[in-house]
Order: sequence, then structure tokens, then C-alpha cells
Amino acid sequence: MIRFLLNDTSMSLSAQDANQTVLSFLREQQKLTGTKEGCAAGDCGACTVVVAELSDSEQGLHYRSINSCIALMSSLHGKQLITVEHLKQGNTLHPVQQAMVDEHGSQCGFCTPGFVMSMFALYQQQQQAPAPINRHSVDYALSGNLCRCTGYRPIIDATLAACATPQSDQFARQRSATIAALNALRDDDDTLASSGLLLPVSREQLAQCIAAHPDAPLVAGSTDLSLEITQQHRRFETLISLSQIPALKQISIDSQRLRIGAACALSDIEKPLLTHFPQLQELFERFASLPVRNQATLGGNIANASPIGDMPPVMLALNATFVADNGNHILRLPANEFFTGYRQTTLSSGYWLSAIDIPLLSEQQRLAAFKVSKRTEDDISAVCAVFNVAVDNDGIVTDVATGFGGVAATPVSATALAEAITGKSLTDAQTLQAGKAALRSAFSPIDDVRATARYRNQLAENLWHRFWLQQQTSSTIETRVNYHA
Repeated sequence: MIRFLLNDTSMSLSAQDANQTVLSFLREQQKLTGTKEGCAAGDCGACTVVVAELSDSEQGLHYRSINSCIALMSSLHGKQLITVEHLKQGNTLHPVQQAMVDEHGSQCGFCTPGFVMSMFALYQQQQQAPAPINRHSVDYALSGNLCRCTGYRPIIDATLAACATPQSDQFARQRSATIAALNALRDDDDTLASSGLLLPVSREQLAQCIAAHPDAPLVAGSTDLSLEITQQHRRFETLISLSQIPALKQISIDSQRLRIGAACALSDIEKPLLTHFPQLQELFERFASLPVRNQATLGGNIANASPIGDMPPVMLALNATFVADNGNHILRLPANEFFTGYRQTTLSSGYWLSAIDIPLLSEQQRLAAFKVSKRTEDDISAVCAVFNVAVDNDGIVTDVATGFGGVAATPVSATALAEAITGKSLTDAQTLQAGKAALRSAFSPIDDVRATARYRNQLAENLWHRFWLQQQTSSTIETRVNYHA
């Protein structure tokens, strides 16, 4: 049984249909057609809705935008689903809706509900934790929404106007009642279903589900698997959701490593990850869009083993270790041994990823991450390259770890680069040329719609050149921080 609030109404639904998306539930069953279907792939944002969930903060609720077209119903369990129809109070528009009117932000209107919901999520976040609003923060909040009429300027103006000084709205006034209703849902758990969309709440229950349904896919954020439902029209008899297991959503830090639960949404790991690895910020912000990062999980991005996934090259370069569990035993799988073939890994049957351990950087390590794609946001890499080079006090290379995406059937390291530059001065021009020569023949990529093989090989060389140039600037050295602080 899936229990949630649909706007202000408590809902209890059977989870027998494992394939139902939030969008189909809203439009086909609830006739709430303000939420639009555009791409059915999480790319355009016309289907954007907002979910509110209990948090540990004093305010008690956390609002986030998601793409309802690729969200399965399991993503709603224990939460409040807010649609565009619920924003208006009587005949009075919500401030974000009124701002769209005042700034003439709607043209054909098809994308407008999605934009309004992304604005609403930012508005609620600003009410609870005010922060300076500027063009970058607005672009960040709206990164998952496309306007086919190219009307971005008035939409951005409307967001700036509404969210710069948000006022108390009906959601703030009803917050205590909403928290009480969500807590009541928490207290009303029931037993696991035998099929359909299964929602285990512990590693023991998860192991039981896998044993009973060994062929059922595991699903967390569903941003990848849902495409098989919406684009390929595939039907799953049973799916096992990881969304209700608290142990898979824990984040911890010690003097040696950052541990991230495999079911943590990417937006939840942003602060701890970028605090300790600030060099990843550009790559992280270019990982799809904010609504996708609000759903997608680190474990899912790793476990699907896509050769063009954004995080696997990072994990390779950072020498991460993947923690696997089967309910009885724990395995530690080094990232550089994990990817064995196209979408294939060393993860044994019956095991799942439970956590990712990332060693913290030392002062001797130089890290940089680059992503080249046709679009800045919400696009797949032509080539992703991550370099992690350690040097001694004299600037001599002592260790090299790399991760590349888009150049092979799997995410891959460039061992030839390590062999070519270890023992050389990192800032020497000969080291640059040795690295370029090594990368020139390190990979055998393919030609596809995103790039040719020749272009990809040239990019690998060029990105190494860019990394090398960065090491020549004193500002790079001066901005190093103690990552163990």
C-alpha cells in the first residue's frame, strides 16, 4: 500500500501496478490535467510537480521539484504531492502564479505549469531558509524546464520577483497540519505486498524480496528505469523499491573517507560532496537537471554501469569503494574492478549497493573534472574526464587516478597516462606531451550521434592539456584547502 497526501487529501493506493508513473496517476486517474506530458523522459519539465517530505529541520518540511513522468508511485510514499491546481487559494493566485502574470511569463502556456511548480519549490525553500536570489540561483532552480516559445526572460524575471522576498502563504500557515498528517502516514505502515511495487523498509526485508523475486529490478530514483516504461513500453510484473530503507540514505564523514548511502538522491549529497571535493561542482551541476537530481541516486547511477554516466568516472578517479550487501554478508568492491562490460558489473546476484566510500583528498592531490556535451544542462557527455594526480613536495608525479566516460563500452581509467607521467614533473612541458601521446591511443571509442571516435580521442588529449594548464597557475595552488578540516 502506498500512502501519501495528494495536495490536502490523504491517499492509500494499491501498489499492484509496478509500472504506474506519477504523471499517469494524476492525469488518467485523478483528472488533474494541469500537469502536462511533454517528452515522457524527464527532459522538458512540463510534468514538474513538487513533493514535500518530513525533514529534521525546525521547519519540518523539505520541498523539491520532480519530473512526474519518470517518477514511480513509490516515490510518493509518506510524502505530500503538490500539483499546480493546489497553489491557488480561492480566487487568489499564489505569488509565483501572480508573478508570471505580472511579468507576462506565459506564452503558449504548455510549459507554464511546470515552470510555476519549479518556482514554487524555490519559493518554499526561500521561506524556510532565505538566501540571496540572483540569476544563477534562478537558472539552477529552472534548469529542468524548457520553454518552446523561447520566453525565458519574463519567466526569469517572474522568479526573481516572487522568490526574492517570499511572503507567508497558505502552505506556511498549514505546515503544522501537513506535518501531523505525514506523521500519521508514517505510523500506519503495513506488511509487504507479494507482487507489484514492493516497498521493503529494512535490509532483511529487502533480502526477502530479492529471494522471492530474483529477476525483479531494484529501483530507487527510477530516472533511468522509468524510460523503459515510458519510451520502450516495457511492463514489469514486480519492482523492488529501495526508497523506504533509511540505512541506504545515510551520509557520514570521518578523517579518512566520505560514506554516501547508495539510495541518497544526488541533490542530498551535493553539500557534503562539494564541501570535500569542490572541484566537482561544474560536473555535478551539469548532471541532468535539478528535478532529475532530486530523484536520481548515486547508487543507481553507478549500478546501471552506463559508459556515459556522469558519476562513474568520478568514482574511478577518486579510488572509491562500493559496499555491497545481500542481507547476510558485506562485500567491498573497488571501483576500478567494478565495471566489467557494457552495463555489466561484478555485483553478484542477490547483492545490492548499500554505500559508496570515497577517500578524502590529501594536500598533494590535484583533482579536476570536465564534461563535454552539446548542451550545458540536461545532456549526456560526449566525453567526461576526471583527473586525480598526486605530486610530492618537488612537484613530481607520484600517483595518477583517472576516470573517463564516453570513450569505451564501460567507464574506464587511463592506465597508459599513469605509466607515461609518473615520476615526471607535473608542470613540465614534456609531461604534457607524454600525457597527450599516451591518451592518443588509450581508447577505441565509437562513432555515434553525439561524436565521432576521432573527436572523442582528440577531446581526451585536449582535456588532459586543459588539466595541465590549470596546474601552471598559482591561483590553483593558492586555493587548495585542507580537505580533512
